[in-house]
Amino acid sequence: MKKLANGKRNRGFTLVELLVVVTILGILSTVVFLNVLRHPDKARQTAAKTQIGIFEQAIETFYIDTGGYPSNEEGLKALVEKPMDSDVAARWDGPYLKKKKTPKDPWGREYLYRQPGTNNTDFDIICYGKDGADGGEGVNKDITNQNLDEI
Repeated sequence: MKKLANGKRNRGFTLVELLVVVTILGILSTVVFLNVLRHPDKARQTAAKTQIGIFEQAIETFYIDTGGYPSNEEGLKALVEKPMDSDVAARWDGPYLKKKKTPKDPWGREYLYRQPGTNNTDFDIICYGKDGADGGEGVNKDITNQNLDEI
């Protein structure tokens, strides 16, 4: 530490200390980056699960405000655009998604919304996985709000 003219010490970082910190950050970011690159489809599945969870919360808020779920015709767009139905539009307090647009799934396709849902559920939100087709295993497995814990 360098002593200043007024008797106080300069408590800044030395160049060596800064270089050590930058090197450590570089190593950590490289390790994280390489792990993500090795498993891009797993990262996409996780992103789809997260997005479906956000859709679920937004749809439940839509339900609280309007007294019903979006119709199949309105779909997920009802979360960002006021529905045409005048009764629903009067109670709509959206947009319900932060970005004010309906995002696509991690593979660049639209999410599927179905109301009523299967298995006595109020609605389904579906991402068809990497292959974009119904069914599948591994990275091609469908991701829905009904099976989020299985993937």
